[in-house]
Amino acid sequence: MSRKRIEKNLAYDDGKRLFYVYFDYGRDAFGRRMRKTKTFSQKEMAKEALCRFEIRRLQNRLTPPTQMTLEHWLSYWLEDVIRPNREDTTYYCYHSIITNHIIPILGKVKIQQLTPYQIQAYYNQIMREKGLSSNTVYKHHILLHTALKMAHRQKLLPENPIDLVEAPPPQLPSQSYYNPKQLNKLFRAVEGDWLEIVVKLAGYLGLRRSEICGLRWEDVDLENGVIQIQCVRTTAGGKVVEKQPKSESSIRKLGIAGISDLVDLLREERFNQLQQKKQLGKAYWDSGYVVVKKDGSPCQPNQVTNIFRQFIQLHGLPHITIHGLRHTFASVANSAKVPLVDIGKALGHKDITITGRIYTHLFDQTHQEVLNMVASRICIE
Repeated sequence: MSRKRIEKNLAYDDGKRLFYVYFDYGRDAFGRRMRKTKTFSQKEMAKEALCRFEIRRLQNRLTPPTQMTLEHWLSYWLEDVIRPNREDTTYYCYHSIITNHIIPILGKVKIQQLTPYQIQAYYNQIMREKGLSSNTVYKHHILLHTALKMAHRQKLLPENPIDLVEAPPPQLPSQSYYNPKQLNKLFRAVEGDWLEIVVKLAGYLGLRRSEICGLRWEDVDLENGVIQIQCVRTTAGGKVVEKQPKSESSIRKLGIAGISDLVDLLREERFNQLQQKKQLGKAYWDSGYVVVKKDGSPCQPNQVTNIFRQFIQLHGLPHITIHGLRHTFASVANSAKVPLVDIGKALGHKDITITGRIYTHLFDQTHQEVLNMVASRICIE
């Protein structure tokens, strides 16, 4: 028995009792015909599938078959799309996720055979076996969604399989912070230490680690008591990256004229660096940064973090990070009844909703105080 043609792109094999539909995608860039075959047990089903295919072809919605794996697609997307158009920090973050997690598990899967089930199973596997948090897995979800969305736009996928995947909901990270008494104790403990300027820039002004490490003396106006935040230094892919802050709102001026402790500390630090420069001569690297080593070279952000962690442990202080001091700034400002919008501006947030979302647990306390005050007035009346 042989396969007999019924009509264009449709045949019947009376031996196997199956209808064969040939989906013709035309020719690829090398002139080779691209065609897929699918079998049906009923003629009506076969003709319906062929009809749907022809409609998609006329609407220019066909997805030509490809042997490309997810690994190959992500490599192209990362190097040709992300690297030229995103910050180095974004590129290295994506590179780490793809190389260390996605490729070992899903890399060999052909992109057109990738199913929502496989992606969902991948999320569960890395949370269960690697102990990754829901926040980290959510980053994987955003990465895959963005990469596969482009594959869909470039007609490699008929639809984005990740649209049918339930991502683990991101959780706001629990961030420890100090009350004013604890912060004051830290300030006293750090006096005279190399870390003093780091701690007080974070505690008094709520600066990010990257902003502290990127602060230059040319951005510090001690005469008028103003600090400008317009450069950050952070770590990406094992190297230090210097760049502008991530948003226009993060580029800001902060008045320090009323913080005599910080102004005096900055004056003393500037004087000490100039003296060190005279003593070391050519051996001194006048990098222009505020936070530097003894030879004037800028300190790497990760080094600052490690030194601070060791200091906290050595002095038996409650656990806190440098970013936790930024959290502390928001807490103290909130307890002092500083308006939310002003706290957000000082922190360099894009809008008030970001401040409210990140520090909601702090502001809930103030809201409770307001309710208590209203209730007490009602009782008095």
